[in-house]
Amino acid sequence: MARLEQEGPDWNYPIHLGVTEAGEGEDGRIKSAIGIGSLLCDGLGDTIRVSLTEDSPREIEVCRDLLAQIPVLTNSEFRIQNSEFSFDPFHFEKRETPEMELADGVKCGGEQLIRVVVTRATFDKVAHKIRPKDDVRPEAVYEDLNIAEIDPTQGFEINCETQLVTVKDGVSLPAITAFRLLALKLKRLGRNNPILLKDCINFESVPLEPKIALLRASVVIGSLLADGMGDAILVRGEAGGGQSLRLAYNILQAAGCRSFKTDYVACPSCGRTLFNLQTVTARIKSRTEHLKGVKIAIMGCIVNGPGEMADADFGYVGGAPNKINLYVGKTPIKFNIPEAEAVDRLVDLIKEHNKWVEPEAKEVVVQS
Repeated sequence: MARLEQEGPDWNYPIHLGVTEAGEGEDGRIKSAIGIGSLLCDGLGDTIRVSLTEDSPREIEVCRDLLAQIPVLTNSEFRIQNSEFSFDPFHFEKRETPEMELADGVKCGGEQLIRVVVTRATFDKVAHKIRPKDDVRPEAVYEDLNIAEIDPTQGFEINCETQLVTVKDGVSLPAITAFRLLALKLKRLGRNNPILLKDCINFESVPLEPKIALLRASVVIGSLLADGMGDAILVRGEAGGGQSLRLAYNILQAAGCRSFKTDYVACPSCGRTLFNLQTVTARIKSRTEHLKGVKIAIMGCIVNGPGEMADADFGYVGGAPNKINLYVGKTPIKFNIPEAEAVDRLVDLIKEHNKWVEPEAKEVVVQS
């Protein structure tokens, strides 16, 4: 948009927004909400397409739900000028913060992972279900934190850079604007305090319908993570304890901030697709969903597939009717594999590159 602005009014073309190869289910919706919703909240976009590896009509409902959230998440009456941003909107750079103790044995800020905080109510719902090896777990309880809750529309002082800060509930600004303003005022004070991001700071309509809570949290937290902001996150719009915890981790994974499970890149169905995407995606997931940190692309054809899966570790691509090509990164490795054998050959390829681990045996409950 900045480049079009430089070219003059003749270049003010309508802009189409979409996240290509978002995948399916909750992950596909989160990626779409982050990518499309963040730009819509900044006033960009004239048409949108949500691309899901599902029956095409299901994309329309997500589009409509996403568009309906934008007026709620934005406010044209309060503006931060581009020259006053605390970040460069054209280049991603993580906001530098000091490392600090968040909870017992858990640190945030600095080079630490972005942490997942829950409310006491959520912790009480999920704590007894957490197993020692689980990756999805609460890392701190909000009510137990030493945190400064700040109204960024007012003056404030921070005397210590290792003080965790967040926006105070009830501030009369949309969450994205409020956190950007908080980061800007910290910068003016010469402070780099770690920031806890919240998906909502006003609660008139909370609890939300789960599908709406997912979209709102993804847009708000995803937008701020894309700004380079955030050292911990808290999801409160989703009423379910386990659902809110999982949603927080899924947002971090979709934004590229943490990896706790296999990541899938999958295109929507179209006329060029050379196999049943939904069936094959389910088959590949059943074999590989335990491979934490591995990204697998499932692409219906070689027209757009190889370019759009460029950051995947492995690719499963339709090369011809009933024939599959397998990729490692951007490089095609195996060609014209019969579709009936292709998933097994993909697993073999993952093993050849030392990315395979055997899935843990599932616990069997014997009823007496």
